[in-house]
Amino acid sequence: MSSSGKRRGKPAAPRAARAARTPNPGQTGGPFASEKPGRLIAAQPVRAKVRADEAEANFEAVHHPEGVRLQKVLAQAGVASRRVCEDLIAEGRVAVDGKVIVEPGVRVDPQSAVIHVDGVRVNLDVAHQYVMLNKPAKVMSTMSDPEGRRCLSDFLTEDQRRARLVHVGRLDYETEGLLLLTNDGDLTNRLTHPSYEVPKTYLVEAAGNVSRQTVKQLLDGIELEDGPIAADTCRILGTARGRTMVEVTLHSGRNRIVRRMFDHIGHPVKRLVRTGIGRITIGDQPQGTVRELGAQEIGHLKDLAGGAP
Repeated sequence: MSSSGKRRGKPAAPRAARAARTPNPGQTGGPFASEKPGRLIAAQPVRAKVRADEAEANFEAVHHPEGVRLQKVLAQAGVASRRVCEDLIAEGRVAVDGKVIVEPGVRVDPQSAVIHVDGVRVNLDVAHQYVMLNKPAKVMSTMSDPEGRRCLSDFLTEDQRRARLVHVGRLDYETEGLLLLTNDGDLTNRLTHPSYEVPKTYLVEAAGNVSRQTVKQLLDGIELEDGPIAADTCRILGTARGRTMVEVTLHSGRNRIVRRMFDHIGHPVKRLVRTGIGRITIGDQPQGTVRELGAQEIGHLKDLAGGAP
């Protein structure tokens, strides 16, 4: 020990040099930095440790010599700047076709590659539009109505109408909330196909005092005229003035299924709002407005519809 009381040896690295070079998701300069924090799907960085031999094998598995450099693809998709994307790759936070890539020299085919950053799929499709409508009650889930009732096209801009957006599934005339519209036909078909079991969340204002036993009945399953049905999740949020607020999630796309379930248990629906599809939520979006989905939200939808049914 020196006379000054300090240990001799190699000086410690500056704090900044030892810190992670890239910010967490949602922070300035980090992945998906352009997204609004309330709409981010990922919450924390997902860093993978990859052995040298594994890294080389992963590189060979996904590398397309005539493709585009991975960091450029990420930057063009709006994930972050190209420099930050290089850091994300080096930190093991990027996977291509399920393979963690730590070498920024890899080239990929943007038309076929499936890329995830921090576990969230990156949307590489710029040819299609994806929007969300917070649908009011007394609106038809059609683009036109021969009886002159309000329909979905009334809420779209002229450019969106020209883009030939179609609704992904539907909400009945009285039901409110989240409705997706897109001109991506393949995604629409997959999200509406019952085999993919896409979960949807609803807020139900039901008549009467719904008991915990009734909630258990919905979770265990009930028998309707077109077959059995069970809620994936169901919980009571509150009861007041002879009505109960219930949050229910289920993956069935059968016609008017939530209303029929609550009719069956003797608690007719007084108001019904769809609040979420998968992890995409309506949040604080004003009723009757349309907004474009963020890159993370589109990626999440493609993940929901991307696996085998």
